[in-house]
Amino acid sequence: MTVRQNQLRAILALSGWAALSATALPAATPARWLPVLLYVSLGPGLALLYPQPRELRPGARLEALALAAPLSLSFGALVSTCLFLVHGFSATAFLVSLAAFTTVACAFPGLPLPAATRGAVERTKRVRHEGG
Repeated sequence: MTVRQNQLRAILALSGWAALSATALPAATPARWLPVLLYVSLGPGLALLYPQPRELRPGARLEALALAAPLSLSFGALVSTCLFLVHGFSATAFLVSLAAFTTVACAFPGLPLPAATRGAVERTKRVRHEGG
């Protein structure tokens, strides 16, 4: 584990709690809703995908970022549905659930990415050998 990976894990683990603490700010200010919006749309997905065991290639980094948003939003929809079903939905309960999940997910390595493992993104051009 490198220092950079540990820093990334710590930042991701604390991002949910920072979004939760931002809800204590006055209502309808960008300082309140912007951290929450960014966290809910990217935080849990990035915690699932990062850090990878090896440094990702540029194409694989783009793949991970593109996959983080749908993963985060899907998990957010799942958590909010569960909270609604038990009649316990509130913004605080929602953010605490997501922040706890993100904190636990940061303790594990990221999920493997197809482009990172098989090198599909960074293929070089093949030179055709013309035989006679």
